[in-house]
Amino acid sequence: MIPTSPVVVAAAALVVLLVLFGVVRRLRGPSSAARESKQAHEAAQERDPPVEIGETYEFGVTELTDHHSGSEVAVGKVEGFVVFTEDVPGDVGKGDVIRAKVLSFNEGRTSADATFVRKA
Repeated sequence: MIPTSPVVVAAAALVVLLVLFGVVRRLRGPSSAARESKQAHEAAQERDPPVEIGETYEFGVTELTDHHSGSEVAVGKVEGFVVFTEDVPGDVGKGDVIRAKVLSFNEGRTSADATFVRKA
C-alpha cells in the first residue's frame, strides 16, 4: 500500500471535481445569453432590415467600440437592428442620442454601417 497524506488526497479530489465541472458544463451547452444572442441573430437574418441605405435615423448609443475598420464606432439599434456609426466626435458617449446616415449592410444584412450626422 502506498502511503498518502491528507494534502495529496485533497489535491486529487479537487482535480477530479474540476474535471467533472468542466465535463458537466460542456454537456450543458452554451449559456442562456449565448443562446439568446444566437436566436436574435438568426431572427435578424430572416427579416428585412428596418433601415434603408441613404436614409438617416435617430437612435441612442448603447456602446462605443472598436470596429473591424480600426476606428472607434458608436453602436446603437433601430427597431432592434444594430447600426455601427463611424466618424463619431469625441464628445459622443454611451446614452447620447445621435442621427446617422446608413451607408451599407453587412453580408448577412443583420447590421448596417453608417456615418455620423449630428447629435440629436
